[in-house]
Amino acid sequence: MSASARELIIDLDAISANTAVLAECSASAALMAVVKADAYGHGLVPAARAAKAGGAAWLGVALLDEALALRAAGVDGPVLAWLLGVDEPWVDALEADIDLSVSALWTLDAIAAAARAAGRTARVHLKVDSGLGRSGAPQGDWPELVGAARRAELEGTLRVVGVWSHFAYADAPGHPTIDRQLAAFSEAIEIAEGAGLKPDVRHLANSAATLTRPDTHFDLTRPGLAVYGLSPLPQASPESLGLVPAMALQARLSLVKRVPAGHGVSYMHRYVTDRETTLGLVPLGYADGVPREATNVGPVLAGGRRQTIAGVVCMDQFVLDLGDDPASEGDVVAVFGSGASGEPTAQDWADAVGTISYEIVTRMGPRVRRRYVGGQP
Repeated sequence: MSASARELIIDLDAISANTAVLAECSASAALMAVVKADAYGHGLVPAARAAKAGGAAWLGVALLDEALALRAAGVDGPVLAWLLGVDEPWVDALEADIDLSVSALWTLDAIAAAARAAGRTARVHLKVDSGLGRSGAPQGDWPELVGAARRAELEGTLRVVGVWSHFAYADAPGHPTIDRQLAAFSEAIEIAEGAGLKPDVRHLANSAATLTRPDTHFDLTRPGLAVYGLSPLPQASPESLGLVPAMALQARLSLVKRVPAGHGVSYMHRYVTDRETTLGLVPLGYADGVPREATNVGPVLAGGRRQTIAGVVCMDQFVLDLGDDPASEGDVVAVFGSGASGEPTAQDWADAVGTISYEIVTRMGPRVRRRYVGGQP
């Protein structure tokens, strides 16, 4: 570790290797690596390049700004953006050759108008709500949306490149909603094709379905979390799936001191020492992405041993009760990582604070220095 007080180490080779594993799982389909939310906290552009190096043919983002940032960095190839508002820079998107998701007539109309203004043919993916109940056209509205899209195709303002949807419960591979959504999606495809649409790609499978349900792969799989080496399946470790976690969070002790028994620690003294002991101050807090819910439960590796946060997690720091273990300012504390050296994993943290590993890795703040290893950032 470098001299940085707090540091995220991102292994780009792990991202490439994970993508290759997922591409092999979806050998009958192309693969879209989802790099939304700053690539789940791993860094949008470096992670996108690493995923492409591992075999991703497509990239997927939520926000149009994310797609435009990829293009500004020189990242080429198909990119799909799907969470679109009413005042998007539509013409900029078309000029950057970004694919756009459509869940409603108003979006279709806005994109078609921009295409006319720009003198370009827009590339769109029609999204159906197959049962998640989030974005996507309701099944009752689907024929109308499909018909409008076909008319726009005939006009030459857009081309329907894809038809897609998203699972609600794929992390439980046998859950009955999966088959119901698969059937609803297949029916939506039939309606689209019956209206004359000929999409290049039909895509439904997220990370969990990519790994466990080959019957959902269609033409394109769309893994996100698994690209970064984290398991989307509660019952499976990353290692059992052939994945390697790509992110590690470390910090250095900034203060070490002895205190007597009965000494309160941090706000509200929610931890009180039961003996004379050594306290170590770690310069990470909830402003950096360490959950405040980790108070008295967050696990770390310090001095070669698992330790638990002592007292309330503060904005900028938390405390460890190191007992009589030798410790000095500058000693490394491993907050989470792959687990290969005994450190907690992001899943361990998620279990400790009652959330999911997605939240642990995506919440890391800008004050934490990113250091990339491997690959070509």
